[in-house]
Amino acid sequence: MKTLIILLTILTAYYLLLTTASNAQTPTETSDIKELKEQLIENIASRVAELNLVEKRGIIGTVTDVSNTQIVLSDTKNNTRFIDVDELTKFSSPSAKGSFGISDITKDTTLGVLGLYNKESRRLLARFVNVIVLPKFIHSTVDSIDSKNFTLDIITEEGKKTTIDVQTSTKILFYSKEAGITRSGFSKIKENEHIIVIGFVDVKNKDIIIAERIILFPEIPSVLRLNQTTTSSTESGEKVTP
Repeated sequence: MKTLIILLTILTAYYLLLTTASNAQTPTETSDIKELKEQLIENIASRVAELNLVEKRGIIGTVTDVSNTQIVLSDTKNNTRFIDVDELTKFSSPSAKGSFGISDITKDTTLGVLGLYNKESRRLLARFVNVIVLPKFIHSTVDSIDSKNFTLDIITEEGKKTTIDVQTSTKILFYSKEAGITRSGFSKIKENEHIIVIGFVDVKNKDIIIAERIILFPEIPSVLRLNQTTTSSTESGEKVTP
């Protein structure tokens, strides 16, 4: 908006300058000045229309394709977004130790992009491209506990085993119907207990989740026990009600 105001101010001043000049010219030059005025008005209208088509916008999505001049994202609503990059686009990543550019971006990477969105072409000209690390939110069951290294293995509903790294900064909470949510500690975690883990994938090992927060639910049947009950009931021929 500020750019538009400045542009209009400059063009208006130029228009007034031409008007003043035209009043001082001889009659033979009036037609040329008039033509310049009309051209200037057309240029102003064209530029205003062009600026109205562009707005600042941010997009978060997962990379599905990438080239030297373009990034294709799938946003949070599964819409395909086309991102154009140029020599002014700046790239950054929290895990990058040195320089980071478009050649370092790979498929399935989550990006946050800020730039100029064209309403007509529906493309975004990127000014800032940042790699975003989203937290993992896992419902699971405690499979085993390593008290020496302060880690625990969990099993998800899909049967996948993942190691959880519990650090001094990790907040551990305990939920019960009587007391609600209260503070807890690593020593209170038990095997086969229902658990929710919120954390980030370890940069050095993708099979490890560094926990930011852990919530224990001892009164809720664990994911593992629910799967075992469903399997045994199905094998016995009994009808299982979800």
